[in-house]
Parts: sequence; C-alpha cells; structure tokens
Amino acid sequence: MKPDALSIALVYPTVLGLYGDRGNALVLAHRARARGLRAEVLVIDPGHAVPRHADLYLLGGGEDLAQARAVELLRADGGVAAAVERSAPMLAVCAGYQILGRSFPAAGGAVDGLDVVDIVTVPGSPRSVGELATTPSGLGIPVLTGYENHGGWTMLGDGVEPLGHVVHGTGNRPGAGTDGCRVGRLIGTYLHGPCLARNPALADVLLRWSTDMEILAPIDDTWPEAIRAERLHAVGLR
Repeated sequence: MKPDALSIALVYPTVLGLYGDRGNALVLAHRARARGLRAEVLVIDPGHAVPRHADLYLLGGGEDLAQARAVELLRADGGVAAAVERSAPMLAVCAGYQILGRSFPAAGGAVDGLDVVDIVTVPGSPRSVGELATTPSGLGIPVLTGYENHGGWTMLGDGVEPLGHVVHGTGNRPGAGTDGCRVGRLIGTYLHGPCLARNPALADVLLRWSTDMEILAPIDDTWPEAIRAERLHAVGLR
C-alpha cells in the first residue's frame, strides 16, 4: 500500500456493475477508513486507462453485450492483465470472473477472455438463480453468503483452486460443488449481494492483502452480521 492512501480501482462499473457490485468498493473504503486508514476509490470508466499500480482491483457483473465489450477494451488496455501478473489483490464477480478466463459465452457464441486465469466458461442450462452459500478454503473465515444469477458453467483448469465448496446453490456449475476460484491474491466468485457487504470477513482478507497488515483492528459489525444471519437462516444454515 502507498503510505498516503489505499487505492481501490473499481473497473468499468458502468458496464460491469450489475446487481450492486459497485458496493464492494464502498464497503472496502468504509472498513479501511473505520480503522484510520485513508482510502481512495478510483472509478475507471471505459475509455480511461486502468491504473497499473492500484492496491486493489474490483470487477463486477454485467450482461452479455456489456461483458463482451468490456473484455475487448480491457484486452487493449492491458491494466487488469498487468495487475494479475504482479499478483495484485483482486475480486472479480460473475461476468468479471468469467472474463479473466480463456473464454466465456456471450450473444453470438464464445468470446475470448483475458486468459490470465486458467478457467473456461460455457453456456449452461438451466440458469443458476438464487441464494448461494460457500465454505471458503484456506482463508480462515466463515461461510460466504450471496446470490447468483448466471447462465454460464465455469470449469477450473489444473492447479486452479476453487474459492470454496458450495453448501447451497450452484456456483461454478451443477455437480461440481464449488464456487469461484482463488489464484494467489485473486478471488473470482459468483457471489453477488454485494459480496463484501454480506461477507465483511472476506473484505478484511482483501484489506490485509492490500495493506500488508497481518492484523486489522476490530470494528462494529453488528449490522452486516445481522444481514448474514438473516440470509443464512433463509437457506437453513442458521
């Protein structure tokens, strides 16, 4: 992290901002500031360069045409690929997750992704819609809650670990029993919600990675934990 402020790059929220995924940036900034850290959200619109040296990157969901346009622009820009190359912390949700892979479905057929993560997404049926709960692996945090709405089935390549194991919903694809992926400090997932509003512990994982702080001071999580409890109860997990 830069000594002056934590920089959070919110990439193309006007096209990759479906289902309130922009809220992930707000949550991260709030949780950083609540601990006395300065935080700056860099809103990167299409046509503007993705910064090469932000501390944390966020990509959200989007519809087929927006997703295909976003990957075209991001491929030409190179900023997201450069961030992955230097192992910058990143959270990519739904369409943002899919475009990091080798290919994904969109109107008219398969579209080449950024090919920075060894995943492939293909058309799937039926569409996966509803609450999604995942037990994350290796992060030391509780079950993740969110909702999914996607028509693609994602397959992980050799050596790509899932974010976690599905305990309710579909996740990557029917029968796989997994959601998302984790490659170093990059997390991909189908969890909307916004994801980090529902899962403050995951937000703090990203903050620790972004600041190189092993321990973050506790803050009041009464409100987000009440949301978590309600949503987990709705799917029989509380």
